[in-house]
Amino acid sequence: MPKNKDLKRLARERMAKTGESYTTARAQLLAKRSQAGERLTEPELAELAGMSTEAVERATKHDWSWWLDRLDEAGSRKKEHRDIARYVNSNFEISAWWAQTVVVGYERIVGLREIGQRREGSYDANKSKTLPVPVEELFQAFVDDEARTGWLPDCEWQLRKATEPKSIRLDWPDGTRVDLWFTAKGDAKSTVQIQHRKLESKDEIARVKAEWGERLASLARWLADRA
Repeated sequence: MPKNKDLKRLARERMAKTGESYTTARAQLLAKRSQAGERLTEPELAELAGMSTEAVERATKHDWSWWLDRLDEAGSRKKEHRDIARYVNSNFEISAWWAQTVVVGYERIVGLREIGQRREGSYDANKSKTLPVPVEELFQAFVDDEARTGWLPDCEWQLRKATEPKSIRLDWPDGTRVDLWFTAKGDAKSTVQIQHRKLESKDEIARVKAEWGERLASLARWLADRA
């Protein structure tokens, strides 16, 4: 309890100096403790990673403490993002999306990036939705031009790469990029996970997430009308 009270006090002092929100100030203080080699609690690690322990453990069979130890053992604090990702993909049997989530969470924990920020300084917005259709049908709703105009008209994105029915990479009309991952949740249910990349500022994250929320709601209505 005293440590928590001290953290609250230090976060408020930092807020007064920097103008940051309480959440940002607290995250910066936790990141500094992690960088200094202090062992954080599991809830603190999850807070920094931006993903709950329950979610990461359910998907990967391990909590953030375990992933922190494994990636530290591999010398990841001094590696580039692509090298950490390559290590995780090569050594652990988890999906590409969760491998990316683990690597990004680790980089946030050790202070290599903020929540929503990429290593080179740009920002990401993330959104996901589970829908009552097979993964193949959900995938086609994005890559088939005629189908897509049913729920997302007037959006001229450029397809970079599609791996059916697992992932899609897009160039967005404003010069940003979008990665999508598709996961089957049974024969008649699937999830799309969206990462909208290369945003210029943290302020854009909430706007882009809200826009994707509206697009996914439109997709859900379109799929329901076709059922």
